[in-house]
Amino acid sequence: MDGKGRPPKRRSGLTRGQKGLIAAAAVLAVALAGVLAWQSLFVRPDLNTGKTEPQETEEPTDPVEEIDWGEGTRPRSDGERKSQDYYTVLILGRDTGGGGNTDTMLLASYDVTNQKATVMSIPRDTMVNVSWDIKKINSVYNTYGGGDRGIQALYKEISQLVGFEPDYQVILEWEAVGKIVDAIGGVDFDVPYPMDYHDPAQNLVIEQAPGLRHLSGDDAMQVIRWRKNDKDSPYGYNKGGVGDAGRMELQQNFLKAVIKEMMQPKNVLNIGKIAKVFEESVETDLSFQNILWFGKRAFSGGLSMDDVNFMTMPYKGAAAYSRVYSKQLGKDFYLEYVVPIPGKLLDIVNNQLSPFKEIFTLSDLDIMSVNADGSISSTTGHVEDSKAAVPPTLMGSGKKDEPEKDYITDENGNLIDPDTGEIVSPPEETEPGTETPSETPSEPTPETPATPETPGTGTETTDPSGSTGGETGTGSPETPDCQC
Repeated sequence: MDGKGRPPKRRSGLTRGQKGLIAAAAVLAVALAGVLAWQSLFVRPDLNTGKTEPQETEEPTDPVEEIDWGEGTRPRSDGERKSQDYYTVLILGRDTGGGGNTDTMLLASYDVTNQKATVMSIPRDTMVNVSWDIKKINSVYNTYGGGDRGIQALYKEISQLVGFEPDYQVILEWEAVGKIVDAIGGVDFDVPYPMDYHDPAQNLVIEQAPGLRHLSGDDAMQVIRWRKNDKDSPYGYNKGGVGDAGRMELQQNFLKAVIKEMMQPKNVLNIGKIAKVFEESVETDLSFQNILWFGKRAFSGGLSMDDVNFMTMPYKGAAAYSRVYSKQLGKDFYLEYVVPIPGKLLDIVNNQLSPFKEIFTLSDLDIMSVNADGSISSTTGHVEDSKAAVPPTLMGSGKKDEPEKDYITDENGNLIDPDTGEIVSPPEETEPGTETPSETPSEPTPETPATPETPGTGTETTDPSGSTGGETGTGSPETPDCQC
């Protein structure tokens, strides 16, 4: 004890140098733990063991049967890749407020090794090789009842269209776009037109001034949905609006602006907000750590928007005879589609989209076309709808002499009778949600079929972005006017 009754201090037995080493080791351990925690945020997506299982969600989903490729060509799913880290992702935009339609479809390839990316928009009116009468690609999701089964069926059709299976898929609810924009604090975007559209039936209001502006999430949602102004708008009708081709170009340009903003270093602080949006509004078989890995590699690899090529699938217009609508309307009726331009799409697949070194041929891609006699065919040589593979049996009812109705389609692609405002429901063919969409009832065939009229073949055009687009068919077929 010292004079104050306290026990004497014990020496630690460590020298000053030893204490310094311990302190340094502790600092290094903390730093190492921080580095490991940071690295755990970035997980490279696996390409060696095939597609990973979807992320677990709070609400269990019904099991989805494995894809049945039927008699069609099985798309390529493996092979030697062009580079070690060459990924493909199918991105689908789903509008839960509009019946779950997947009107926004993007196929993206990202060569991480060489920092090159391609994003191709697929028009919603693209004709695909399905067994039912209305062959627009945006009909696939609902025909299979929506949900996981509808997404799987759509994945199948897009895979067959381009000849290979995308490595991963991302399904975004419409609301996610606005939420992501808000999470990163808004986006600077040059709005190309004065936008003035109102649709009380959808509770849709689009009122956006043109010019370079800082858009909020709500602004963004309005801009990317716009196709035309009201007919009585003081800004004018823009000669009928920009249509699907113009809207796809607008969405591509907006996506560029979002990517550019998300790659800003300041948005590292918003990772938590972005993760919350993904958790609430995105379904994907990529983990959020995988998404961050892509972002990190893009940032560290110096990816710029000059290295990202946005395009629209090269296409031309075509019109195909519709059995069900002709029967319902009591006269011969054609639906307008877009069909890929085979050689140009094949070139894009081989040189920009496919991750595989092996070269594709046209027989590997399931590209539909309408023949001069009104029948349809596929580059694979197999048509799922056997009734459409032969020239149509025209009704020859003489009703073409009666006044024509200006039939239109609603946002969901349903044909609308302008007199009643009611949806014209196709009879006696597979309705959305049935278990076996490939089975359709037989149709009576007249003993003496009328000579088929030649549908309009359409002409190839170039859209404002420089991508190949198409005009709708011309000639005898009727052409429903799609609404926004």
